[in-house]
Amino acid sequence: MSDISRVAVLSIEKGEELFGGWATAAIAQVGIYKLLAKKKADGTIEWAHFVQRDSGAKERLLRGNVKTAEEFTLVKEAIDNNLRRIYGVPLASAEYDMSTLDGKKVARTIH
Repeated sequence: MSDISRVAVLSIEKGEELFGGWATAAIAQVGIYKLLAKKKADGTIEWAHFVQRDSGAKERLLRGNVKTAEEFTLVKEAIDNNLRRIYGVPLASAEYDMSTLDGKKVARTIH
């Protein structure tokens, strides 16, 4: 398993906006599963799914792109169904932090 803690999970470029963030409750001895998505300038949605360990390490990154919000809903539902089946926890809307590449916190606004 690779540790992606020092890398941006999802970068927001000019003309893009954060589409949403979801997370599970903490799972004992596992961590918190998270799903982030952004709407790109061309209207497609890019998503990233990962687990954040209790240590803060982020692992098992999966990425994808879909053409529509409806397609993203299918991805989100599939991830949610698996988490419910395996761990008994659902994805829920979550707060998220945004920062510049040099670590400065920024507001959650459209770029």
